[in-house]
Amino acid sequence: MNRYILIVEDEPKIAALLEDYLQAKGGYATRVLARGDVVLDSVRENPPDLVLLDLMLPGLDGIEVCKQIRGESQVPIIMVTARVEEIDRLLGLELGADDYICKPFSPREVVARVKAVLRRTEGSGDHAAAGLEIDAEKFSARFNGETLNLTPVEFALLRTLSAQAGRVFSRDQLMNEMYSDYRVVSDRAVDTHVKNLRRKLASVADGREMIESVYGLGYRFTA
Repeated sequence: MNRYILIVEDEPKIAALLEDYLQAKGGYATRVLARGDVVLDSVRENPPDLVLLDLMLPGLDGIEVCKQIRGESQVPIIMVTARVEEIDRLLGLELGADDYICKPFSPREVVARVKAVLRRTEGSGDHAAAGLEIDAEKFSARFNGETLNLTPVEFALLRTLSAQAGRVFSRDQLMNEMYSDYRVVSDRAVDTHVKNLRRKLASVADGREMIESVYGLGYRFTA
């Protein structure tokens, strides 16, 4: 059965172009919606494999739509914006989107991004972190039955990364998870905490690397 992509785009020409390319080059089934206030009902009635979500929409903007979806579903979301500078703001909002694309874009790039996100999220269920147990209430983590002695920052990092195994998190996103007061810290601080967390995970996982560096982007959990 073909993967189903929900395209939320109010510009008819762009929507038609995306639909044509996703069907022809990706082999996906598609549906187009032109308003933000009808998206959640559509996701409920016919859950898509991925949502391609424009930021500026009538009825309800893409930010609110993304929040609505994330309140009920972990379906992959790629957000589309007309301004590259908007992406930093969207990342800061921690909407839970899996990727961002800036207009104008190449339809081929969109198809490639869709394929990449679907591959990345295929293994992001509970089985992706087999052997890992995290208890948020007790503030404890175990791997293959062995307790991990983590600092609060390391615990926050592990919980964030492992919850969406395969997803790449930027350093800024990880900073916001590490420090609830949103203090300003350097990229080097994130790298140091990741290094320490890797070492502790490796000590109970026969040296296996469980957190992967993605050059120029950030980190992802690959257990």
